[in-house]
Formats: sequence, structure tokens, C-alpha cells
Amino acid sequence: MKQKITPFLWFDGRAEEVAKFYTRIFKNSRIESVSRYPEGSPCPAGTVMTVVFQLAGQRFIALNGGPEFQFNESISFVVSCETQKEIDYFWRKLSAGGQEVQCGWLKDKYGLFWQIVPTVLGELLGGDAEKSHRVVQALLKMVKLDIRKLKAAAKRRRT
Repeated sequence: MKQKITPFLWFDGRAEEVAKFYTRIFKNSRIESVSRYPEGSPCPAGTVMTVVFQLAGQRFIALNGGPEFQFNESISFVVSCETQKEIDYFWRKLSAGGQEVQCGWLKDKYGLFWQIVPTVLGELLGGDAEKSHRVVQALLKMVKLDIRKLKAAAKRRRT
């Protein structure tokens, strides 16, 4: 099936570098194509205009559009992780040179925001309100999410 929606990301001259960085981190990833600015464009002829790439089979396009726009927390990508080892891997790779935020969020060195989240989180938040509250309280105290601690919070009972 052809992908209907493709994230289009604006960078300031680093689109190819970004695509190479991300494709080294995620399995099933590759750069599909690189297009260059032609003569008479707003950028120097021959410089990279767009890079089409895939991350974990999901297609993205990166544009070298200039310094006018920056990313912020209102847009982020969620990486669903089955294990703590997987969380630790993506956290280490994507936060390198960036900024660790809170509750599983980080800002990478290119300014893009990511949420590194265990797949079990929805289950831990489901069910009764008291259990959900305990899990949220535990989550709010974390920077990188810890599956073991989230599960322990879900099991804890009031005494």
C-alpha cells in the first residue's frame, strides 16, 4: 500500500546530514533520493534541496529551506519500544548532542522532538483511575521512561 501522508521536515542546510543520521539509527531505513537546487533557485545551484528517506519503513522528506522555521514541542515523533533495552538504545542515539526533556521526551541535535515510549504504557494507563493516577505520577518523575518502575507503580496499592 502506498503511504498517504508523508512528514515533510524543514532544515537549514542539513537535510542530507539529518537523513544519514536517522537512517543509521532505525532498522529498515534508507535514503531513497536526493534532489538539488537548479540554477535560478533561492539557494545555490547544486546544493541539496530535498532528501527522501525511510525510517522503519515510514517515508519522510527533508528540505533545506533556510533558517526561517524551527521545530518545537508541538510536533514530535513517537517511537514505540517493546523492551527497556530498546528504549535505552533509541534514547541514547537520539538524545546524543540534544536535550533530554521529561516523560520520555527528548530534543535531538537537529531540534526535532521525539517521544521514546514503551508499548505497554497504554495498558498500564488503562483500567481503574487509581492505577492510572499512580502510573502518571511515576511517569511525571521520569526523564527517560523505565518500564520496570512504571509496572511497579501500576501494581502498587494504597495502604
